[in-house]
Amino acid sequence: MENEVLVAYERLVSAFREGRDKFPSFADDATIVDGGRWFASLAEYRGAWEAWVAEHGPLVPESVETQVLDLRVLGDTAVLIQSIESRERTETGEETEQEIETIVFGRQPDDRWLVIHQHLSPQR
Repeated sequence: MENEVLVAYERLVSAFREGRDKFPSFADDATIVDGGRWFASLAEYRGAWEAWVAEHGPLVPESVETQVLDLRVLGDTAVLIQSIESRERTETGEETEQEIETIVFGRQPDDRWLVIHQHLSPQR
């Protein structure tokens, strides 16, 4: 099962790295904490993401480096903790962001592992 979760994780990370739609990796009832803001549903998060993209343009990072720090599979739930370093080009130059992310995957009735909760925090 651990390998199945890692495949789902890589699919999510690859979509982010390439600037593709990452939302197919999420369950419809997923909850998200991003930028210090709580999103009670995927639809709410997607709306905020689309508004951000409309204002700032599509997010295609220059580079994204990730490291899985811990993975625990607990039946039909898996908790993955990773560190992320991403570099982006902005109007003011290049910015580097370092974050710690907790991703909770849930195995769906069709056996897919989807994100059911995601929490991003700045790394200090």
